[in-house]
Amino acid sequence: MTIKAIYERILDADLRLKGILDKTDLIYSDFFSFESGNSIFIKPENLQKTGAFKIRGAYNKLAQLTESEREAGVITASAGNHAQGVAYAASLMGIEATIVMPTTTPLIKINATKNYGAKVELYGDSYDDAFAHALKLRASRGATMVHPFNDLDVIAGQGTIGKEILDQLPNVDIILVPVGGGGLISGIGAYVKSVNPNCRVVGVEPEGAMSMKTSMDRGQIVRLGSVHTVADGVAVKEIGDKNFEIARHVVDEMVTVTDYEIMDAFLMLLEKHKIVSENSGALSLAAIKKLNVRNKTIVSVLSGGNIDVVTVSAMINKGLTKRGRIFCFSVDLPDTPGQLLTISQILSDQKANVIKLDHNQFMNFDRFNHVQLQVTVETNGHEHIHNIVHGLNNVGYVVKQVY
Repeated sequence: MTIKAIYERILDADLRLKGILDKTDLIYSDFFSFESGNSIFIKPENLQKTGAFKIRGAYNKLAQLTESEREAGVITASAGNHAQGVAYAASLMGIEATIVMPTTTPLIKINATKNYGAKVELYGDSYDDAFAHALKLRASRGATMVHPFNDLDVIAGQGTIGKEILDQLPNVDIILVPVGGGGLISGIGAYVKSVNPNCRVVGVEPEGAMSMKTSMDRGQIVRLGSVHTVADGVAVKEIGDKNFEIARHVVDEMVTVTDYEIMDAFLMLLEKHKIVSENSGALSLAAIKKLNVRNKTIVSVLSGGNIDVVTVSAMINKGLTKRGRIFCFSVDLPDTPGQLLTISQILSDQKANVIKLDHNQFMNFDRFNHVQLQVTVETNGHEHIHNIVHGLNNVGYVVKQVY
């Protein structure tokens, strides 16, 4: 199918979705703009119904089913957001939906899917395991498979994001798009390149799940042996063939980010904009620094915000560490009075706020007359950490950074 034909499908999908979606107008980010030297806008699909962009493709697919297909029900596999999109769309149309989810899926996504009325089955450790199981169930039940990304109707639904971006910001220079299976970027790219060919479409993947980048680099679809990333929503071993074929013509570049860069972007988004993103949703913000451009108008697609509180806490702590806002270190002290006071005075002079302190005389097995002190302090960045270490070194302490 040609890019022009997909563009036409996106226009049809846009009409079909009128009255179904919530508006997710672009948000200008003064913080990310200042930090990167560009004009950064966020497309906040975390504020979309079901908390992610996936409702677009799911609804567009289900709305075109025949009466007999609706009666037979639908089935899909998903790590969470597509599951909720299908479940919600099915509930609007009175269609029975069965969702197969990996056993590692966060509980918040499982419960949300059930709350929309879908039947949930947990299977396997990854999306790929769940999808293989869903195919077996479809064969036995005769239900329609709603693929999370390798489906032209789903792709067209996701592509409506591209239309909304260009409607609001016609002269955008670069659009950054998180990539899992490839449905989102192939849809956005097909629309954008049809309307504004000069706009660069850049995909973003975590280093531990580079299925699209690896395939693009080699010119053929490559199945990864494993995926390891905090961004569970894009942890896909193999992209779809339809997505790959479209992406080859509409994606200008693929960049990768580390898990710590994702955590850093998550923290800054939360702190500076009070916006909560899921790990995969923050991919596009994490990639801004990788572009090496200045004075460009850039849109970062924030693909979703379905994240549980425990994960939020872990992401905040790791993001603070990445930014040099938390510093944990240990030192060995002579087991004599006054050592703790000396350390405390140095930290006070350096204006380091002590969060936690563990003074344990049983931890040091190497030196009998020494104790180990482990301290966690709140800091103002990596330069501040350097000054603290320098101050401790000046009086003879050897500092071991814990994190």
